Amino acid sequence: MFLTDELDLSSPEDEKRILRSEEDRSFDEIIGHIEDLLLEENFQALQHEFLEKYWNIFEPIEDNKLIYTDIFNEYNKAVEAYIVDYLKKVMPQFTVDTLLHQLNEKQTELEGEVFEILSTITDFLAFKEMFLDYRAVKEGKVADLSCGISVTSLKSCNVENSKNPPR
Repeated sequence: MFLTDELDLSSPEDEKRILRSEEDRSFDEIIGHIEDLLLEENFQALQHEFLEKYWNIFEPIEDNKLIYTDIFNEYNKAVEAYIVDYLKKVMPQFTVDTLLHQLNEKQTELEGEVFEILSTITDFLAFKEMFLDYRAVKEGKVADLSCGISVTSLKSCNVENSKNPPR
């Protein structure tokens, strides 16, 4: 039995559920592509370039310097353009307005690295915190754990190994 058989398509509630489901799938697809983008060397290089160029300007104090706004705007423009170009290549129907609308609607549900990176584009305090964290690593105030992180695939277990497990 198809989903549409169970739903009364003339019902506004059912129409909203179907539309919401399509929006959720679209949002999940966009976030999946952004997760892929975050792992790309080019994106990491872009972000690292900004951090290296400006880390020593940011200070761990309450007051914000006027130059922070200029750096934030420059970073915002570069990262947003990179993300939009990438998404338009993999999803020709992608629009920024749709993404911003969906992010706004789901704001309370969002967590994880993808949303932390996205928040550095839209939230000045998250952006400043990213620079202050980088500064602390550069100054040796906290350990740089990124060099110890490695992503590897799991090896498949063959029949021979499963009969004689290591002791």
